[in-house]
Amino acid sequence: MEEYDLILVGAGLANTLIALRLQEKRPDLTLLLIETDEQILGNHTWSFHRRDLTPAQYEWIHPLVDYRWPGYDVRFPLFSRGLSGEYCSITSEQLAKTVMARLGPQIMTGCTVNSVTATQVRIDDGRIVQAHAVIDGRGFAVEKTMSIGIQAFVGQVWQLAEPHGLSQPILMDATVDQQQGYRFVYTLPLSATELLIEDTHYIDRVQLDPEQARTNIRDYAASQGWQLATLQREEQGNLPITLAGKFSRFWATRSVACSGLRAGLYHATTGYSLPHAVALADEIAQLSCMTSPCLRTTVQRYAQKAWGRQRFFRILNRMLFLAGPATQRRGVMQRFYRLNADLIARFYAGQLTLWDKLRIVSGKPPVPVIAALKAILKPLIK
Repeated sequence: MEEYDLILVGAGLANTLIALRLQEKRPDLTLLLIETDEQILGNHTWSFHRRDLTPAQYEWIHPLVDYRWPGYDVRFPLFSRGLSGEYCSITSEQLAKTVMARLGPQIMTGCTVNSVTATQVRIDDGRIVQAHAVIDGRGFAVEKTMSIGIQAFVGQVWQLAEPHGLSQPILMDATVDQQQGYRFVYTLPLSATELLIEDTHYIDRVQLDPEQARTNIRDYAASQGWQLATLQREEQGNLPITLAGKFSRFWATRSVACSGLRAGLYHATTGYSLPHAVALADEIAQLSCMTSPCLRTTVQRYAQKAWGRQRFFRILNRMLFLAGPATQRRGVMQRFYRLNADLIARFYAGQLTLWDKLRIVSGKPPVPVIAALKAILKPLIK
């Protein structure tokens, strides 16, 4: 029977970063990555603001970054604005090449996992692999312990017939028709003639029609004067946006250490998961005890702190999703992006001060006060 120091189930962003970091810091460990699909890391683009990471974190992650820009733009019906601060993106294609080059023999793909325990993984072909510890990173699982909204999107990378003229990303163009909820178009300029165009919706449940999203992308490109020539790839996703939850009950259902979305490690409002994935990889790489109980305790402790720090974001999410009609959610975000640029940067980094929180909720509210209070106080979890 095969035996390892650590098995990482699911070769997504969080687990591959853990594996890379351990290879650097603990080369003595024997690792195994197990992935259901034939290709690791799927088809994704992960982005972050440089200020989301500490200098030490950025130092080890920056060789994996494919694209960098000096700032970004947002567009709303009442105003447009450019904000400074380095914005970075990592693509699954390039990250997968790095991971395969460094960890190739330690990766199993095309393996459906039947069961996971603290020290054992059973694969559907009958194989059983054992380890001193196991990390489950197989993505978000809907739970009764969490009340969530959804950030659903379809993104397409297009080669254009002519240059697009963008110098930096448009993180939110919310001047578009709102359709099912809060809708915006997210655009990354990958080269002078290449764009990732993403149709994004904050909706109550997974109900985004991919064909409608593809039509939205074509219509948006036409409205910007971009001539779409060749579709290079497409990615789809549904990110959880947390409204409320019972953290202790959430973790009581996890018998092994988890990572990424499965551990609830993502920005509660934006859905960004890379900063948490980087921080967790550092936490695990510093462990001297690589056993399943040690790992589970370490991850749970980190996740508990992250959960506590994001209480205010969950309150904002309740106001966004519950305090008014879905088509009026844009007003909440439009008001937010008028605030101080440093406050907005701290918002993305999950580092709001008490004054920041007071500033966000002060002044003329974007939703009725009574409706906002009802949304905040409404019990969502039994």
